[in-house]
Amino acid sequence: MITKNQIKLIRSLSQKKNRKKHKLFVAEGSKVVNELLASNLQLDSIYSIENKYEEYDCFFRISSEKLSIISNLKTPNNVLAVFKIPRLKEINFSKNIIALENISDPGNMGSIIRLCDWFAIDDLICSLDTVDCYNPKVIQATMGSISRVNITYTDLNFIIKKSKNLVLADLNGKHLKNYNFKKNQIIFFGNESEGISNHLKKIVSESITIKKYGNKIDSLNVANSVAIFLSHLND
Repeated sequence: MITKNQIKLIRSLSQKKNRKKHKLFVAEGSKVVNELLASNLQLDSIYSIENKYEEYDCFFRISSEKLSIISNLKTPNNVLAVFKIPRLKEINFSKNIIALENISDPGNMGSIIRLCDWFAIDDLICSLDTVDCYNPKVIQATMGSISRVNITYTDLNFIIKKSKNLVLADLNGKHLKNYNFKKNQIIFFGNESEGISNHLKKIVSESITIKKYGNKIDSLNVANSVAIFLSHLND
């Protein structure tokens, strides 16, 4: 049976400040929860309308009504789990890295994390104003990939000092097909509506772009851009 305090805690985890305070995040739905249960993440508690998770000591059988109260979804699934936020790992600067500046949409963030997982990008670096990777909507969009990508939030100036192999994804750059990626390249992607900031453009001189063939479109979705870049990076 779920208690009022448990309900209060779970509902509070929809806010970043509370996730940071308690070092916990929420995942929902069988696919996402099962992926995370099979990972190295540490389970805090699990709540379901079914008994199939009763092997876990921290399992709580609850009603559909209770699940809808603690769920972040409009149509709750059959299971919700609370996991502990893992400790930060050191960034491996010897391999290719994706860096994000002020990405604001949770769906885009989740898709980018999933893309990094697909293309075997171990490290994803985010500016401090990028949406929290443990936001419930981000967790849903990652479909479990959150457990396999090392995500670091930091001042991007720190990253720039760590590497010389920097390149910006920018509309005014060289064509992607003509660019030869290095093995330890850091590729920066900017905000959905504003792109790369002028601050980064002043610091990083090299930029590349995806060739546009249509005349009636201004830009690509940032997650789609990351997918295209990564497909070239791994050729």
